Amino acid sequence: MKPAVSLLAVSALALGLTACAGNQASSLALRAPTATGAVPALGFAATPSADDAFPLRQSFQPAFVSPLAGRSIPVSRLSDIQLADREVVLTFDDGPMPGKTPRILAALKARGVGATFLMVGAMADAYPEIAQDVAAQGHTIGTHTQNHSNLARLSDAAAMAEISAGQLSVAEALEPIGLKPAPFFRFPYLADRPSLRQRIAEQGIVAIDVDVDSKDYFPSSPSLVKERTLAALERHGRGIILFHDIHMRTVEMLPDLLAGLEARGFKVVRLVPADAAPLLASATRAPAL
Repeated sequence: MKPAVSLLAVSALALGLTACAGNQASSLALRAPTATGAVPALGFAATPSADDAFPLRQSFQPAFVSPLAGRSIPVSRLSDIQLADREVVLTFDDGPMPGKTPRILAALKARGVGATFLMVGAMADAYPEIAQDVAAQGHTIGTHTQNHSNLARLSDAAAMAEISAGQLSVAEALEPIGLKPAPFFRFPYLADRPSLRQRIAEQGIVAIDVDVDSKDYFPSSPSLVKERTLAALERHGRGIILFHDIHMRTVEMLPDLLAGLEARGFKVVRLVPADAAPLLASATRAPAL
């Protein structure tokens, strides 16, 4: 068991996360997969159900028929993410964060749509109850390293240790409710290199890339974040959108953004682990890398 997390240390980490992707130039196009191995079904964050085939998980089920809610896409490799025109995936990095993640959840629930949360391990250590709330509401949870380190500046061994630690922390946060994070991962700052992408692919982990960067990590008004995101989507026509559930501007703009997506005929689709190995879903801990 890891030692108790210092809330002072978490506060310092949260401050550091405010720059998240701002200092790293990257291509926003979906990249080609580096491996095609099947992903172990570690389970994803969903309310436990009586699904006989996959007892620890079920598809996101909104409480009402939502005109904004689209399909779920089973993902075992990056190439599985094939979005049709006017389909978007909502992703939120860096949380969970008190006062912000719960409001993100409320906005998603109000529109009956699901999202993917790529959680930092140290944040999940500090706020496991919020991570569990994300899970209980049926959203997919992936990981985002333990301390939001720039992995491109680390050796492969050190980077993989950081990824593994983040996986373990998020798994331990969800363990009390019998669920596991999905084998989905996003590189902090979108900073990667081919050798790291190959290594995580060999471990059955899918690197979730970005098509539309909301740039919500830059100081700006909520309305500017919304308009920038919608304008980018109109240009692309579809895509995986990068948000962060640690910024109040993101919290405040999300209801209007969702309304804007619906008005423009978009559908919010979800990424879920492929149903490749359901027996592994009963494991008590995510495997070490």
